[in-house]
Amino acid sequence: MSAGSDADSGRGSDFDPVSFLEDAVRIPSHESVDGVREFVVETLDRRGADPAVVADGCVLAEKRSPAPEAGPHLVLNTHLDTVTPHVPFERGEATADERGGPESDAAGEAVIRGRGSCDAKGPLAALLAGFFVADPDRGRITLALTPDEEALSLGAAALTGRLPGTNDRLDGDLFVVGEPTGLDVCTAAKGRFQATVELSGTAAHAAEFAGANAVAAAEDALAAIRTFDAAAADHPQLGAPKLTPTVIGGGAATNQVPADCEITVDRRSVPPETAEAFRESLADAVRESLAPDRGVDAAVALTDRESPFLEAFATEPDHELVRAVADAARDATDAAALPTGRGGDVRPFGAATEASYFAPAPTVVFGPGDLADESGAVAHAEREYVRVREVEAAAATVECAVAALLE
Repeated sequence: MSAGSDADSGRGSDFDPVSFLEDAVRIPSHESVDGVREFVVETLDRRGADPAVVADGCVLAEKRSPAPEAGPHLVLNTHLDTVTPHVPFERGEATADERGGPESDAAGEAVIRGRGSCDAKGPLAALLAGFFVADPDRGRITLALTPDEEALSLGAAALTGRLPGTNDRLDGDLFVVGEPTGLDVCTAAKGRFQATVELSGTAAHAAEFAGANAVAAAEDALAAIRTFDAAAADHPQLGAPKLTPTVIGGGAATNQVPADCEITVDRRSVPPETAEAFRESLADAVRESLAPDRGVDAAVALTDRESPFLEAFATEPDHELVRAVADAARDATDAAALPTGRGGDVRPFGAATEASYFAPAPTVVFGPGDLADESGAVAHAEREYVRVREVEAAAATVECAVAALLE
């Protein structure tokens, strides 16, 4: 990786984030990221960034100041993969739905449509713009791009030393994670765990008063799930945690007392809850809920996955990182004449992200586009789009925030 930057290798004055995005959206990355990763590596290589592909397909590039230990290590991160199916690229004038209704003052505004336009190739374009113009006086900056955020996040887990046999290659002090936030600065997000409540009884003929009915015990277990968070305090940024039973199954024959029943639950956590602490607490709650005469045992198992669950994270809203990105976003949205109130707010993010792996280091989520708008889903939807002006404003935001943090 590069040990420095100069006018030839670092300023990136010829990089156009909108043109880059148009090309990137044309490259399918829902089944394999090979094509888009090659495109990104070539883009970095042409500008002297000396990229490296490491840790299960992650892309890294770095710039060091003359005094790398005198300032923070700032990491710019987003992902290269997209969800299925691929949606072809299109550039055109915003429809009424895309510009906020027929009365919007954004008539004639250009948008880029297609899979990845906002999640997350639009944010990627903005982060690249910030990286290319970065010329740090102190500290250093790393671009870290991961290949499978929409799946298991094995790349990010390996990159941060969270997989067995791996080491933390980043050791960052500050993180900016590219996702569609409508140019707001998101300082927190709930985690997402999945677990199964396993109820074990004893099979018997349904005509006899025998056996231990695991399906009947599900009544008690569901009551424990329903009241699990009754005494939980709201998180100051994320509010209350949420526990939802999503799938239930049990029994093998219609004339048999069922010996087994399983309830799958979806957990949306808030700090400081970890996946293991949640599992233990839910197991205790379910066991306590079971009537003593049921004769049913209970256990809770986290769903097997190759990488750690994405846990909740939260950064203090008044942290220097938050202020730098939020101030830059407000200036950029004003300069781009975006609608009043669009961009620069400080708020939580609506989905779990790989930002989880970077915490507890100060982390924000930022980028152009939206998870959803007034007309419905945008990211992961057939109508995925991003406004061209927002891509440009996001790029300007990252450029200014990087300069403010590393000057």
